[in-house]
Order: sequence, then C-alpha cells, then structure tokens
Amino acid sequence: MAYSELIKNFNRTRDYMREFYVYGFRSREEYTGKSVRSYDDERRRLDSWLGEYMRFRQNLDGKKVFLSIDSRLARHNPLYRAWKSKSFTDGDITLHFILFDILWSPDIALSLNDIMYRMDEYLRTFCKPKVFDVSTVRKKLNEYISEGIIVSEKHGKTILYRRAKDGDHCSTDILDFFSEVSPCGVIGSYLLDRKAVHEDYFAFKHHYITGTMDSGIVCALLTAIREKQSVGLTTINRRNGKSSENRVIPLRIMVSVQNGRQYLMAYAPHFRRITPFRTDNILSVRPGEPCERFDRLRAELDGMTPHMWGVSTQSISGDRMEHVEFTVRYGPGEGHIHRRLEREKRCGTVEKTSACTSRFSADVYDASELIPWIRTFISRITDISFSNETLESRFYGDLREMYALYGLEGGDAE
Repeated sequence: MAYSELIKNFNRTRDYMREFYVYGFRSREEYTGKSVRSYDDERRRLDSWLGEYMRFRQNLDGKKVFLSIDSRLARHNPLYRAWKSKSFTDGDITLHFILFDILWSPDIALSLNDIMYRMDEYLRTFCKPKVFDVSTVRKKLNEYISEGIIVSEKHGKTILYRRAKDGDHCSTDILDFFSEVSPCGVIGSYLLDRKAVHEDYFAFKHHYITGTMDSGIVCALLTAIREKQSVGLTTINRRNGKSSENRVIPLRIMVSVQNGRQYLMAYAPHFRRITPFRTDNILSVRPGEPCERFDRLRAELDGMTPHMWGVSTQSISGDRMEHVEFTVRYGPGEGHIHRRLEREKRCGTVEKTSACTSRFSADVYDASELIPWIRTFISRITDISFSNETLESRFYGDLREMYALYGLEGGDAE
C-alpha cells in the first residue's frame, strides 16, 4: 500500500525525485535542502512507489541506497507512479463518488438544481451527512469539465451536465510503445491503466526515464506551441541555485537520442535569438499572449536545423558557421565503420575516399557539440581539422594529456 501522506504540488515531488534518483540517493547529512523530517517524509514516499527497485550497498561510510531498474524485467517506466499519487480531502472523495453515482451513464443529463436535489436524497439516509453547497458542487463539475470527464450543454438558460463517453483508445501495442519513448508518455500510461492485463512485446536497450519528472512542464509547453502563444518561464541555474524569469516564444521540443534529455527551442527576446532551455531546469510555465510571429520564427528554426548537430544555435567562436572534417581508416572486413558514419552523420556528409577510408564533413553552428561523437573514432582518425582554431587546439591538447596519462609518446600527434 502506498504511503498515505500524499502531496498536492508535483514540483516538490519533482525536486525530491531529482535529488534522490538523478543525482543519487543522499543521506540525511548530505541533503541540506530541507529539514530531517522532510527528508524522512519524502524518502518514505519514494520507498512506497519504488521500493521494489531499491537496492542497498554497505561500505565504510555506511549504507548506500540506489535504484536498480532492469529494462528487461521492468517493461514500463516505474517513475510514472509519482504522477498517479494524488491528495484528496474527505470531501473530495465523498463528492466524487456521489456525483458519478448520480451521473452514472452518459445518457443522463441533469441541471445543477437536479443534481443538488438528488444529492440531498442520496445523503438523507446517513445520520450525520456531509453537506455541500451549490458553489462547491459547481466548482467540482467545472473542474471535471476541464478534465474532460464531464461535459456540459446549454438548453435555453439551463446548463445540463452529463458524464463523458469513453473514447476509443489506441491498441495496447501503440500505447506500450508511446508510453515509454514519447515526451509526456505518462498519458499513454494512464490509458494503459484502463486496458486489461496483456502481454508486453517491447523491451528497450536504452530506456531514458528521467524525463518523466518534466512531463507537466513539457505538456504546458506543447500546449503553448499548439496555441502559438508566448510563455513565461521560471528557470533555475543548478550551479548557483538562483532562479530567473524569462518571457519566450516556444517553438519546438527536442529530445537527445544520446541521453534522452529534453530541450525547449524558443525565441528569447532578451537574447534576440532562438536558444535552447533544458526542461529539467524549468520550474514553471505560465501561458502568455498569442504570438503573431510564431510561424515566421518556426520557419526560421526549420532553416537552422540543417546546421544543428545538437541544440546549439550559436557558434562559440563568434562565426556564423563552423566547419569540421575528419578521415577514418578501417580494415577490409570493417565496412560497418563506413555504415556507422552514414547512419550517425546527422547534418553532415560522408564520402568514401578509398576502399578503406571515409571522410566526414559538416558545417554547424557549434562544432564543440561533435567532440564526444568524434572521440569514439579516435583510434581510426588519420586527420582532422576545425575552422575554430581554439577548439582544434583543445582537441589536440586533450589527446596529449591522454598520451601522458598512459605514459605514451604522442605529443607531436598533430
């Protein structure tokens, strides 16, 4: 049974899950953000949701707690459980079940006065019934209308309320896949809860689940993009802990295929350019006014995409574009190296210069974004060049340090 002291504000849960899961479980002494009591409360909540995935290791510093999730066994993201924990008062629960007992069928449409009369009849049999006023019931009905589970229709001057019909859901295979790979996949998880138990066919070698905690932020941003409106962002700098306010025009959500990290691409008037924001650094999203420039800015982003290796839209050298190219060598039976270059080239180009050499080249906004990928070919690279001389010097400097670390002679590699 889940820990009963549930929460209303998901941002608080999001912070604790990031501290406990993303950055590793911290002991009472290591965690200084809140009191010891808050630490214990949040720890119990996480334990109630993820207890079966918790593991312990004893060392000289004491017991270390961590999460171990095997994607071969856990086919569905266990972090969704946090979204499915809600906080209700006794009145919330009572009113919920009374309303849906009265509006038990989509064919029943009642006015607010009729609902209040039936509620009085409903509660009359109790010795000390809980009483609800008209304002409370109206607010609850409007809340359910916004959630899409109650619909209203006007007949003359009277508003009638009825239960919404259950929609046709996608197949379980589609929902299984969507819930694990898409932003806001928790929506698919909710829909799966309404399906019968079934066999899962998908398993993921690289299962990026930490974006789960940002689902509410991403949903608000996608809504703003659909409505073509600006938003106010509250973001935090993880290095110094300071928050700041930004008014931006959201254009697209981009997800890294390397680590699953999610970014908002948005036009920031104070920067006067399109720039990325990490969604895990966004604390809140406030909807703004419709933006007449949205289509033009979206087209501008589309035009920039062919020169974006990642999400950077500005050269660190100050130039509009940076050029990078390198040649790799491989053996006669290693054609998979060339195929890998073709598969992973993104916005670059690949040409086969001989039977056992291939050349990659690209013009991008920020060539430094390619460095981690280029390093995976380090033992096969025969020559490499960057238009950004500072970046090239740094690359060769890293190589010299690596040679020195292993006691090898390679300082004249360039």
